[in-house]
Amino acid sequence: MGPEALAQVLRPLAELFPAASRPEILVGLEAGDDAAVYRLDDSRALVLTVDFFTPVVDDPFEFGAVAAANALSDVYAMGGEPFLALNIAGFPVSLPATVISDIFRGGAEKAGEAGCAVVGGHTITAQEPTYGLAVIGFADPKRLFLKSGVRQGDAIVLTKPLGVGVITTALKRGIARPEALAAALASMKTLNRAAARVLAAYGVTGCTDVTGFSLLGHGLELAKKSGVGVRFRSAAVPFIAGALDAADAGAFPGGTKNNRAAFEGSIHFSPEVTEQTRRLLFSPETSGGLLAAVPHGELDSCLEELQKAGVDARLVGEADDGLQPGTLAVD
Repeated sequence: MGPEALAQVLRPLAELFPAASRPEILVGLEAGDDAAVYRLDDSRALVLTVDFFTPVVDDPFEFGAVAAANALSDVYAMGGEPFLALNIAGFPVSLPATVISDIFRGGAEKAGEAGCAVVGGHTITAQEPTYGLAVIGFADPKRLFLKSGVRQGDAIVLTKPLGVGVITTALKRGIARPEALAAALASMKTLNRAAARVLAAYGVTGCTDVTGFSLLGHGLELAKKSGVGVRFRSAAVPFIAGALDAADAGAFPGGTKNNRAAFEGSIHFSPEVTEQTRRLLFSPETSGGLLAAVPHGELDSCLEELQKAGVDARLVGEADDGLQPGTLAVD
């Protein structure tokens, strides 16, 4: 479902639960952030999220791991740490039990890597395999990451390269190179835990993760919710090895066109940005990296610490006071 349609569907629900009636709900439907946040006391808040999808890779164990990493990411994108999860799944009756077991095992092992226990769930019969997690995490309510937390002058950092969408689409078409698929799989399975911990230590308040709405869609969310203009430097955006080849072969996910239709009206492109680059920046991602606004004075130290933590983070833009608030520019 596209962002505008989703907002229209959720609007009546938000009206049923106005923020003033539930002061313990720090982040809810009205905020439209990566997860909900419920304050327990002055030092603890619950972070709650759910995410699931159909397979993006063929191996059932790897599919489970990717789906779990993707669901856990929403907790990290809020500055939290996951601790409990429930399976959410649907499978055809014809799917062998061993395949289902491998999917669950992949998800459970990835959750375990995050220090998060899978304690139950619900499974239904479905036409195609579907799997994910409902996740609960803890966060400090005074140190949340929010889409509304970007400040003028902040540097915009991306903690994973882009391109898993075009590579997994190439896989479905039978044209993915093995080395590209391996790189995409490694990226999707990598938790955003290390990145989130470093970002928190450097005073980050504005953050989201890059998933189905693409780099540009999620970047535009930061701009609109924070009331700032954001400028991306397209030449600085990293791509997984093999992503450009998949793009040259035309392996763009269907969501690329939807994202472009939804977001392009609020984005100004420099004439030097090629059509192929624009399509790549609108391409959906799965279990992508964090897109974070780092205070400019902390940028060099933060990038250094991210690299030490094994996070290949890059500076990709900035909050630019020369732009109209709520808009995005791509050079």
